[in-house]
Amino acid sequence: MWQELGIAFCLLLVLEGILPFLYPRGWRETFTQLLQLPDRHLRLIGLASMLLGTALLYLLH
Repeated sequence: MWQELGIAFCLLLVLEGILPFLYPRGWRETFTQLLQLPDRHLRLIGLASMLLGTALLYLLH
């Protein structure tokens, strides 16, 4: 199980690094806009992301 968790973490780092590498200016502008969002909106975005990821894992497994 630890090996799969390590693989998943490595893939997460690769995927998160794609946008800053390919489009740094747009990524920075988007990040700046995210910093200005209220905590409630950020929590809702995080919840939606977790639910979508869980649903996709369920469908793929």
